[in-house]
Amino acid sequence: MLKDITLGQYFPGDTVVHRLDPRSKLLLVVLYIAALFTAKGIWGYLVVFAFLAAAFALSKIRPRVVLKGLKPLLVILCLTGILNLLYTPGRVAVQFWVITITWEGIASALFMVARIVMLVTGTFLLTYTTSPIALTDGLERLLGPLKRLRVPIHELAMMMGIALRFIPTLIEETDKIISAQKARGADFESGSLLRRAKALIPVLVPLFVSAFRRADELAVAMECRCYQGGRGRTRMNRLRYARRDVLALGLGVIVLAAAIALRVLGV
Repeated sequence: MLKDITLGQYFPGDTVVHRLDPRSKLLLVVLYIAALFTAKGIWGYLVVFAFLAAAFALSKIRPRVVLKGLKPLLVILCLTGILNLLYTPGRVAVQFWVITITWEGIASALFMVARIVMLVTGTFLLTYTTSPIALTDGLERLLGPLKRLRVPIHELAMMMGIALRFIPTLIEETDKIISAQKARGADFESGSLLRRAKALIPVLVPLFVSAFRRADELAVAMECRCYQGGRGRTRMNRLRYARRDVLALGLGVIVLAAAIALRVLGV
């Protein structure tokens, strides 16, 4: 299950999506999320899904990678669908004992599950096609005006980049520790919930020790390189908008406008 977590992973490529400016990608994600939460009917969701499918097709990310990343969310998706299915009032479709399922509940469950899936896959595409360094640089440049308000933008962007960078590392470390504990006879799959939670203690302790050790090594390395925050820093590769960035942002605005229009029309 841990190997199925693909958040924070970067898949190098030379596609149109990979070559987009990271600032454009961040703005596109904001427009995409706004359009997704604005969509209400079937046509609104189809417009947002078409935009997402086109982005994945252009990025050449294999569908198997996306489905693999969704595996850890199966419990959340099932729970969300069941709650919307059972607790949405409306016209009765199926009634059995104390269980009542309405047509509105079925529609609400389908739309809610689709919204979560598209939300997760859309944000995954950002990390799939953007390196942590480029993503950090783009976020810092995009939020640059907040520096006048003495907001530590560089430090916040650096923290986000480090967090994304170490997610795959910590997942790999956790998998190694679990495999080592299983080789010593540890059982993480049988017994009650409390017993399973206690069985995770031999995993969490060395994982925290390893995480703190890596953090200390990173801090020492940054100090040895005379890191002093964003003050006086220069960039080897400067970010520049291109025509493809303008076209991509224009398409994102069109998708958001279409979702708003369809919601107003009640379609």
